[in-house]
Amino acid sequence: MKFSDIIGNDAAKQYIRHVVDTDSIPHALLIHGVPGTGKLSLARAMAQYIHCTNRQGGEPCGVCPHCKQHQSFNHADLFFSFPILKDSSRPTCDDFITEWRTFLLNNPVESYQRWLEALDAGNSQPAIFVTESAAILRKMSYASYSSKYKVLIMWLPEKMRDDCANKLLKLLEEPFPDSLFILVSDNAKDVLPTIFSRCQRLEVKKLSTPQVAAYLQERYSMSEQDALAVAAPADGNILLAEENIALDGENKEFFQYFTSLMRQAWARDLKSLKKWSEEVHAFKREKTRRFLQYAARMVRENFIFNLHVPQLNYLNHSEEQFSTRFAPFINAANVERMIAEIERAEADILGNGNGKIVLFDFAIKITILIKR
Repeated sequence: MKFSDIIGNDAAKQYIRHVVDTDSIPHALLIHGVPGTGKLSLARAMAQYIHCTNRQGGEPCGVCPHCKQHQSFNHADLFFSFPILKDSSRPTCDDFITEWRTFLLNNPVESYQRWLEALDAGNSQPAIFVTESAAILRKMSYASYSSKYKVLIMWLPEKMRDDCANKLLKLLEEPFPDSLFILVSDNAKDVLPTIFSRCQRLEVKKLSTPQVAAYLQERYSMSEQDALAVAAPADGNILLAEENIALDGENKEFFQYFTSLMRQAWARDLKSLKKWSEEVHAFKREKTRRFLQYAARMVRENFIFNLHVPQLNYLNHSEEQFSTRFAPFINAANVERMIAEIERAEADILGNGNGKIVLFDFAIKITILIKR
């Protein structure tokens, strides 16, 4: 894993390069930030950079024996700790290493939900159990095998049980001279204070929409316009953007229902709007909520479309074609009221209101507002 493989966060990368190049690496570093930003990949790149014997231009070389061992997950001085299922026959992370390697290979950006699926966790809650602490103490007590430092990467320390953490406190406070800990957290506030206080912290920032879009273009061969349209609602979270891609068929369906609503509202076709409300009601509650959120985004995007500043809009090709003619009907006189009506309908749906009545009332309100 190289730093160039990781999107954004140049400041974090520069910090890591500096502490490694100057041999001033903190013995325990907590890399934290919102999900969907590639923090685990950043930790892996840091470990490879530490072990690489031929660093070039602020990157691990990728060809020395150490780099090749990192790439095959076989480096003798690199260890992983992560949440696992409680299983007496597989008490430590090493017993789940096959699933872990497959997970890392298939997920450039780590996802806790995908890890649950890889474990087939069902309703079980993975954690880092006390049995893992003994394994960590044993590994870190050995002298480093082929490098100056042995490195342990712990993913999601907030999932560590108290009894496990208590056994690791002394090791974190007074580590062996050749031992480094890199902890990777999605929520630093949930990390036990006794662990948090013993770590130096490095916050990974939220990615920009263009950065997420660039990732989607490369990984999914999307056009720039479609990638930006998917990335914008994700708010810097690559995982949410990928979920949006998975929901692409649903979004196309939502687009059809949104355009149908607006056309029928303009025509004041109450009979068709009643049928429309019944069809949307058939989505059931959660899907209806997602449709209303999509509708709110489309109203906002069409209002912005009137500014004629393309870089402010995140519409896919079909949405842009529709907005070319529709946008003038969303203006300063009605945009706030439309958004308010959408939010009210969503709240009523989530409050178990009668969906048919709520949606038909919402459609009638749109017929009133669209001609303002």
